[in-house]
Amino acid sequence: MNFPNKLIHKLNQRIESNSLRSLDSSTDLIDFYSNDYLGFAQSEEIFNLTHDLLLKENIKLNGATGSRLISGNHFLYQITEEHIAQFHKTEKALLFNSGYDANVGFFSAIPQRGDVIFYDELIHASIRDGIQLSKAKAYKFKHNDIAHLQELLNRFDYDNAYIITESVFSMDGDSANLIDFIEISSKDNTFLIVDEAHALGVFGKNGAGLVQELGIEDKVFARITTYGKALGCHGAAILGSKNLYDFLVNFSRSFIYTTGLSPHSVATIRVAYEQLIPNKINVLKDKITHFKSELKRLELEHKFISSSSAIQCCIVSSPEKTKDLAKNLQQKGFNVKPILSPTVPEGQERLRICLHSFNSDEEITRILSLLATFV
Repeated sequence: MNFPNKLIHKLNQRIESNSLRSLDSSTDLIDFYSNDYLGFAQSEEIFNLTHDLLLKENIKLNGATGSRLISGNHFLYQITEEHIAQFHKTEKALLFNSGYDANVGFFSAIPQRGDVIFYDELIHASIRDGIQLSKAKAYKFKHNDIAHLQELLNRFDYDNAYIITESVFSMDGDSANLIDFIEISSKDNTFLIVDEAHALGVFGKNGAGLVQELGIEDKVFARITTYGKALGCHGAAILGSKNLYDFLVNFSRSFIYTTGLSPHSVATIRVAYEQLIPNKINVLKDKITHFKSELKRLELEHKFISSSSAIQCCIVSSPEKTKDLAKNLQQKGFNVKPILSPTVPEGQERLRICLHSFNSDEEITRILSLLATFV
């Protein structure tokens, strides 16, 4: 069967720019690339406790059987959402099938015609896709630039303004100054949304996120938490008021028109939350501290974007060199992935090194020592 010439052309462009994506099998190399910051995805304890919970509740379903509005709203949803809301000190939590579904579902449903969306230029692709489905107009502001955001707020008329940022950005690992965002969103009809995907399990008491670490949860209109990172499972939740919860149940298409998560997936989320305890999170924080001290010792600080998160980025600025560096590290036993355009802007190609509680200090020193010889 013929394949459309326009699509062949786009694939060829990726090949010519040395940025064609492909799927690789998982390896037994040392993990410095996954989002499993706390090792929960490979936790036998969480696996067994999830199984025990399903047996205790006599749940023997493999799937949800339908949309949550039809047959898929099994009772584990209720107890898990109640636990999430209590944990995050919010009125309600609504589970979605993934972070992508949550962001698309939120931003396509909440902002209305006559509203305006202001978003950080480095927000995640799933938020951008949700914005494209919205009836509201949207404008980007420079990364973490409060002055530019204020300029845009003053320039445009709107019924409601929605300001969107991330507490930890997925490519740079840096954080927004959320206190500044709270101050700028305090005016009437201005609402702040914070994606906490990469902050959950890393920042805040018991890993509750950066919003709670700062004590501003009652000043944020909505938080998006996703569970494929530090919690090591699948799904996401939108946190906010009961009115927000009711609106999303009625108008969020990615929630309404999809089969719900399986009981096993929801049970895993419930169990994973119970494992968010200080001693596990502090191990990760110690690894981040060791990484940063080794950057300084090896005089590599100028090569990295400064970050207090589990995400550390070495800017290389060339697709070919970035791929070569990743390949060299892989040949030495370390799994690090090159991040290329269009995931990041041209000239911002980088090695994205993710730290985990299960990485040893020796492994961290070794990978940075190798990197020092390559760059």
